[in-house]
Amino acid sequence: MDRVAVWVSARDPISEAGVVSALRPRPEVRVVPAEEASNAQVAVVVADSVDDDALRLVRMVRRQSAAQAVLVAGRLEDGDVVTAVEAGVLGLVRRAEATPDRLVRVICGAATGEGSVPPDLLGRLLDQVGTLQRQVLRPRGLTFTGLASREIEVLRLVADGYDTAEIAQHLAYSERTVKNVLHDVTTRLQLRNRSHAVAYALREGLI
Repeated sequence: MDRVAVWVSARDPISEAGVVSALRPRPEVRVVPAEEASNAQVAVVVADSVDDDALRLVRMVRRQSAAQAVLVAGRLEDGDVVTAVEAGVLGLVRRAEATPDRLVRVICGAATGEGSVPPDLLGRLLDQVGTLQRQVLRPRGLTFTGLASREIEVLRLVADGYDTAEIAQHLAYSERTVKNVLHDVTTRLQLRNRSHAVAYALREGLI
């Protein structure tokens, strides 16, 4: 198995040296110097907390290379997961829990696109997601897919072979409404036509 190329960045040289020394003997990973950071598959960012400086570094890593970002933070609060994910972090580890084994597992997972969050924060995140769905999105007819519920219904019927008139009759909409729904979806998602919209929805698991 190829070793995962890893670049380590920290605000202070002691933290950086500590993570590098923990990773260097591991056969699963290969630590690369800063000048080869563009070749890294995973960038490990070490910070005291999920603050502006840490997030700025994560965003820089994501802009300048194709590397996935793993953030090792001294403190992780409930709201930090969403903030870190928005910045492009795929793996989150508390510094106190960052044993070599744990860190290597998160790094190897990130290299294959697998996210990782401390279990206690994951439970709270799921609670927050459920609350957002129930209290904010659902009352507005929205979902986490980026499609409204009626848009999903229309695409599902298109996928089943219904034409515009049949969809309108089935959903008790006007034909103009059905056409507007399809136009909105294709325009917003930059899709070519209704067939492309159905293919996109199927590929993304939306219908």
